[in-house]
Amino acid sequence: MSKEINRIHWKCRRGMREIDLLLREFSKNSLEKLNNDDLLLFEEILNYDDQSLYDFIFKQVTLSNNLHEKFILKHLTNFTNSGNF
Repeated sequence: MSKEINRIHWKCRRGMREIDLLLREFSKNSLEKLNNDDLLLFEEILNYDDQSLYDFIFKQVTLSNNLHEKFILKHLTNFTNSGNF
């Protein structure tokens, strides 16, 4: 599991500063608390390009995947609203 976590941490490094900071902080603080299903879902979300993630998180532009959107709203949006970002 440690190799998997390290690999996901590395995938959180992004080109867009806002997304890079958000994903790296989230992974540093919350990744090990996720269950296996959520971990796989988070890894799928990391396959989106930075602009799509930015547009969904900050502009509410749909990703056209309800499962991914629910995960982001539950975990990443709550993470930012808790003062972590």
